[in-house]
Amino acid sequence: MDSETQDLVEKTPAATKAEGLKCGDGGAGALSRMVVEPAEWIRMLCRELNGSFVFGVVVVYGLSQGFASSFFRVVSDYYWKDVQRVQPSAVQFFIGLYYLPWIMKPVWGLLTDVVPVRGYRRRPYFIAAGVLGVAATFVVATFERLAVAAALLCLVGMMAGVAIADVTIDACIARNSIERPGLAADMQSLCGFVSSAGALVGFSTSGVFVHLLGAQGALGLMALPATLLIILGFVIYEHKNAHLSAKPKVWETGKEAIGGMARTIQFPTVWKPSLYMFLSLALSISTHEGQFYWYTDRRAGPAFSQEFVGMIYAIGATASMVGVLIYHKLLKHLPFRRLIFFAQLLYGVSGMLDLAFVLRWNLKLRLPDAAFVVLEECVSRVISRLRWMPMMVLSTRLCPRGIEGTFFALLMCIDSLGTLTSKTAGGLLLHFFSVTRTDFRRLWLVLLLRNLLRIATLGLIFLVPSADPNDALLPPELMLPSDAPRHNSGGAEEEALQLAELTDDTDTGGEKV
Repeated sequence: MDSETQDLVEKTPAATKAEGLKCGDGGAGALSRMVVEPAEWIRMLCRELNGSFVFGVVVVYGLSQGFASSFFRVVSDYYWKDVQRVQPSAVQFFIGLYYLPWIMKPVWGLLTDVVPVRGYRRRPYFIAAGVLGVAATFVVATFERLAVAAALLCLVGMMAGVAIADVTIDACIARNSIERPGLAADMQSLCGFVSSAGALVGFSTSGVFVHLLGAQGALGLMALPATLLIILGFVIYEHKNAHLSAKPKVWETGKEAIGGMARTIQFPTVWKPSLYMFLSLALSISTHEGQFYWYTDRRAGPAFSQEFVGMIYAIGATASMVGVLIYHKLLKHLPFRRLIFFAQLLYGVSGMLDLAFVLRWNLKLRLPDAAFVVLEECVSRVISRLRWMPMMVLSTRLCPRGIEGTFFALLMCIDSLGTLTSKTAGGLLLHFFSVTRTDFRRLWLVLLLRNLLRIATLGLIFLVPSADPNDALLPPELMLPSDAPRHNSGGAEEEALQLAELTDDTDTGGEKV
């Protein structure tokens, strides 16, 4: 390593941030700083964490998760409503099944950690995720009159491709959070920002493409992000190690990883916040499908057009980016418990805007439907980000060294299980209160119950640690390298996953697929 590279590695995050601020202060004014400071921040992350890591976050979080998931959300709603013509309670249940691949993230994490393919741990799984997404998209977009079960299987398969690709990046984030705890919040800010930016594009274009191509035709465009995952698998740089093909070692390392997760989750500092994250998601019952059907109903609701529905969510994605900026600039150093408490309180109170909208109180206040729904979406998205960001930072700080990728996948599995519970409970409530495609008389009762449960979650806040984001949360024995399972004898260098440098890949020791 030359002296210049050594200086970049040893430079502290604070020093690098100071350089960025100096560059901004030397500009012409506030407008110049608005342009310079984000660029310097990205440059700092590239120096501290490697530019390949930043690029990987943009591809997976920005394109695969941000754009594809948001586009999928709107288009699939119209697919179930207009093509399959099923009831909102059934769609609410189907949406919960989308989270099954996310619940299986520990399985994907174990596969990528201990089941290599031709000596590679990561690259084949990116390719497999993309192929799965392309195949599922082709079936659902090509065949007319597809059975409901077959359509649901294809849509779940599309989400499985996104989930598998997400595991590798999550592992990189968890490891970098351990090695650079001072940048844990910055990494989550980066993930949140590019995800929201991708969602902005996805939501903005979804309604337009549904109008032009129909819901089934618009679903076909989901093949593009999946294709990018295939390409990403071919440009990923990874050392090929013949020792990774030994089957006895695969079984042994798998057992060690599972044992490490079991030991870690038993510590109160780990299981208590994990339980809170699950319960806070599960108790926040999802009523999205009931509201969506009401939004687009011509008799009971405001009858929003396809383009305007997409625009509502696009504006919400912009508000989500504002939430990320507020957290990054003002709140990222606050203790976990204090920040999550106030964010959860605001989350419950802001839900009353949905209730007021369904009861049409906005008309009594002479607020047009379009203006009120945009206001509600912006407030909801900002608060949701402020609630979610500290929980993601907390999750990265709970991962032990050596199995950080697999354990982070376990924590995200717990979160996805909470979301699945939320979606399923919402579907049951919509069915219980007889909310159908045309009958929305009791929808307000479902929303009221949802909001009360959100506020009741505040009684569980004692499960969240009161520590600061930079404090050590795990016992020292969990952070010792000797406790980590050894995947191979090649050391950390063979475990590193990096993207191939586009400018110079001749001095690397790896191979291209």
